[in-house]
Amino acid sequence: MVEENKNNLLKCYGCGAMVDNIKGKPHDYIGAVQGCWNLYGLILAKEYLKYNDLELTHRLTVDIYAVQHPGHPNRRSIQSVNIHLISLYLIIVKNIEEKYVTKLLDKILSKKPIFEWLDPPVPNGLKTIIDVLKAKNIEEHKIYVREWTEDVWNCWYKKHGEIIENIANKYY
Repeated sequence: MVEENKNNLLKCYGCGAMVDNIKGKPHDYIGAVQGCWNLYGLILAKEYLKYNDLELTHRLTVDIYAVQHPGHPNRRSIQSVNIHLISLYLIIVKNIEEKYVTKLLDKILSKKPIFEWLDPPVPNGLKTIIDVLKAKNIEEHKIYVREWTEDVWNCWYKKHGEIIENIANKYY
């Protein structure tokens, strides 16, 4: 259930951040409330328009937002969480460059893998997109995205590390 407070904020059921209570349907299978989805859009706009040289940081932003907002078990959310976890595994554990990871993910998806639902960890990270929004410049942005990524990744990896490795190695 969504938790509201008197300041017209509500708790995002994906990441737990307290965000503006905005009406709307943010995404078909990403599990976020509209206020959080809007913040994600602000981060993406900043990465595209203001910090246009953030290949790796942008890849991490997309991956970590998806795994921190897994939604509910259905084909698209299951595929999304699994493929973004594989991406994080390839970047964080295998140290593969972003441009190669994107190509590897396309190759993996072309094999039409069958993924299973992975229950999200509780908590699903202690850092959220709100922490990234505090960045005042590109250097801080990179640091905050990396901290957010490591925080959420560690939660997922502690719970599903062997599964993530097996899936990544099976299709990679």
